[in-house]
Amino acid sequence: MIEGVRITNFKRFREIDLPLRQLTVLTGTNGAGKSSLIQALLLVRQASEDERASVVQLNGPYGLEIGEADDALCVAAEDHVIRVSLNIGSIRHEYEFSAIIEERSLHLPIIRRPQPLPTLLSSPGMSFTYLNAERLGPRDQLSVTSAEVSNIGVGVRGEYVAQAITIRERDVVAGHLRHPDASTVQTFRAQVEAWMSDIVRPIRIEAQWPLGMTTSTIRFQTPDIESQPLRPGNVGFGVSYALPIVVAGLAVEQGILIVENPEAHLHPAGQSKLGRFLGRVAGAGAQVIVETHSDHVLNGIRRAAVDDRTVGASDIVVHYFDDSQSSPAVIDIGAGGSMSNWPPGFFDQLDQDLGRLAHAKREARRATKIGDR
Repeated sequence: MIEGVRITNFKRFREIDLPLRQLTVLTGTNGAGKSSLIQALLLVRQASEDERASVVQLNGPYGLEIGEADDALCVAAEDHVIRVSLNIGSIRHEYEFSAIIEERSLHLPIIRRPQPLPTLLSSPGMSFTYLNAERLGPRDQLSVTSAEVSNIGVGVRGEYVAQAITIRERDVVAGHLRHPDASTVQTFRAQVEAWMSDIVRPIRIEAQWPLGMTTSTIRFQTPDIESQPLRPGNVGFGVSYALPIVVAGLAVEQGILIVENPEAHLHPAGQSKLGRFLGRVAGAGAQVIVETHSDHVLNGIRRAAVDDRTVGASDIVVHYFDDSQSSPAVIDIGAGGSMSNWPPGFFDQLDQDLGRLAHAKREARRATKIGDR
């Protein structure tokens, strides 16, 4: 597990040092650094995948859209070296990248990387899975990848999710990852259906990767009703956005799962249930990093700790990023699901809005009484 990350000279971070845990939640105001932290991890993932590579690309791989070298370099940097160091166990793994801005480079030369490379970052396939906030919506056809079958994941935007389900549909899912209402059902596809039915809507899934075809398809059906399979566009965006998260969560095993905005297109109840699912994935041994703006996802994660007891409260940390602060607030989860602190702006908008509405209601009543006189 990555227990801590230090980032120097990258984007908005002159220097930042953050603890990570089995389940790390990144939340806060827009443009305050949440995505920058994830992008730093994606750069070191690139540098770890192929030890022969001499550069990391700033655009393309893992959906990165950083721009040029000067976009990557912090404006307050004292030199042109971007540094990312990771604490894994008792070892600190150091990565350094050159950001010479005069070249208008679209990549960063790798100056330094650890030897040997950490297994968590260098292992192929779904052992490191990142899902972009801009996942694919409903598609009649999805892509396939030519990667080795054992390494096929869901893709950065869920573009390979049908292919991933197809090749794993008869795999056995470990007991601690199974849906509690379908614990006797072992197969991968059945567990995907069970979790999706709980999080979004009751559903059956038919994924196909036709022989000799370079595309895949996915169709859905309502259980217990004899009907034609439904195209993705006819079951809503929530299904297409949540499906790759569930598939990745069931397949990542002891690896790393990074998910941006899991709440997208989901009803609040579904957001909470997805948070509980991610808590279960973390408790089963994966390291989960979630970037979210949803208090429902956060509360679902808290319930995973105190209601489901699938992840320890002490294994969860929340980082609240505020543009007015140089470092995010670190928030721990107590044994009863309580938050160690509640900084201003941290999911307090509901209280503010309800307070203003209550005030407006009192004012309206007062005006009515005055008018009656």
